[in-house]
Amino acid sequence: MEIVIGIITLLIGAAVGFMVNRYLNEQEQIKQKITAEDIVKGATEQARLIEIQARDDALGLTRETEKEITQRRKEINQDENRIQNRRDEQDKRAERLEQREQTVNNRQSAVDRRANDVDKQHEVQMKKLQEISQMTTDEAKEIILAEVEKDARGDMARIVRQIEAEAKADGEKRARKLIADAIQRVASEHVSEVTSKLVPLPNDDMKGRIVGRNGRNIKAFEKAAGVDVIVDDTPEAVTISCFDSVRREIGRRAMTRLTLDGRIHPAHIEKIVKQETKAVDKVMAEAGEQAAYDAGISGLKPEILRMMGRLKFRTSYGQNQLAHAVEASKLASIIAAELGADIEVAKLGGFLHDIGKAMDHNQEGTHAKLGAEFCRRYGVKNEKVLNAISSHHHEEDQASVEAVITEAADAISGARPGARREDLEAYIKRIRALEDLAKSFKGVEQAYAIQAGREVRIIVRPDDIDDFTAGKLARDIAGQIEENMQYPGQIKVIVIRETRAIDYAK
Repeated sequence: MEIVIGIITLLIGAAVGFMVNRYLNEQEQIKQKITAEDIVKGATEQARLIEIQARDDALGLTRETEKEITQRRKEINQDENRIQNRRDEQDKRAERLEQREQTVNNRQSAVDRRANDVDKQHEVQMKKLQEISQMTTDEAKEIILAEVEKDARGDMARIVRQIEAEAKADGEKRARKLIADAIQRVASEHVSEVTSKLVPLPNDDMKGRIVGRNGRNIKAFEKAAGVDVIVDDTPEAVTISCFDSVRREIGRRAMTRLTLDGRIHPAHIEKIVKQETKAVDKVMAEAGEQAAYDAGISGLKPEILRMMGRLKFRTSYGQNQLAHAVEASKLASIIAAELGADIEVAKLGGFLHDIGKAMDHNQEGTHAKLGAEFCRRYGVKNEKVLNAISSHHHEEDQASVEAVITEAADAISGARPGARREDLEAYIKRIRALEDLAKSFKGVEQAYAIQAGREVRIIVRPDDIDDFTAGKLARDIAGQIEENMQYPGQIKVIVIRETRAIDYAK
């Protein structure tokens, strides 16, 4: 009996333990399920927040993009308005020029009519006199001369001598006046066209900013660019003047950028002038490539093309040297084709014959020899071409018919009507001689001739020249100019000594 009771008790305990264990397992599963649901719910909520944040960021980015687009459109509209205003100004100037030309033509026509009327009246008066006297003009002259010769030969001789002396004095005076008027009219227009550039300004107030306080801005610009800035009564414009066409172009471009930018002060002026110097160098390199293309020449090294591009801003007797080179190349190729010579050799010789003029004039040697040596150094191997370059001024014997053709093409291009002006070349030589004379003194760093050669500004190295020596240097240079040069009027010599201390705040 006790055994049965023990077994029953054991069974009951096992059953109770099974139920308790089952209950505990069910509770654990419920907890795990709740935990899983919480994790899913949290992840869902976090994903929703991330989505909301992403939408907000996208909306903000869209608004910033739209704002930037609106600003860009506004700037583009402003640029278009400025361009349109400039076009309108150019149209107005063109209309004013046309009106002036029409006025001049009308005045010339009126003068011509008056002259014709005077001639007609003179003919009528002469006919009336002949009718009254019943003799021709020649007959009247013969009678008068005969009577004068008969009655007063001695007085006539004295009067003739007096008339001759008066006529000689009056003729010389009138000749000087005519020459002076001609030089003034031609030189004014000629120099304005060749040695100056007009820079348009947005308004006349910009002239004051260009000059600056006590003239510091205009002095800094003239010193940095080596040009002369003329601020006169010309409305909304200043003039950049310099005999060196490269410096004049750099000055024009720099002044244009400064007036458009509006920030005009010495430090910014130096920065802009340096940038435009590099830009002009790039323009000259591109000009050399374009000239070779126009002449139909290929295979030249970049160094030769860059040197040829420098001729874009060089002139000889007023003729642009790069255009002259292209023209001479074309003429040489045509002549060679007609004569049965080597067209490519003649064409290349004509194109490169004046490359020596693009080099620094401080190098020793003529431009023909310098050009031939430079081309030989940079890959031109054809001896006929090199001989054509070095002999086109008969400094060497011409070794081929192509060399003769090159010389002929050079002469034809330079001798055509209107191609060259000798007075400009003489003027440029005098200005360059003035600068070279100043640079020959010890301690001189740069020298710029301005005011049409009436003033030379000399920048010296402050370590080599002190304040006392600067005054002596100015007197010495002035004395050398008086002894070695011929010039009208007087030349003002200015020696500039400047010391700069530079440091950087970091």
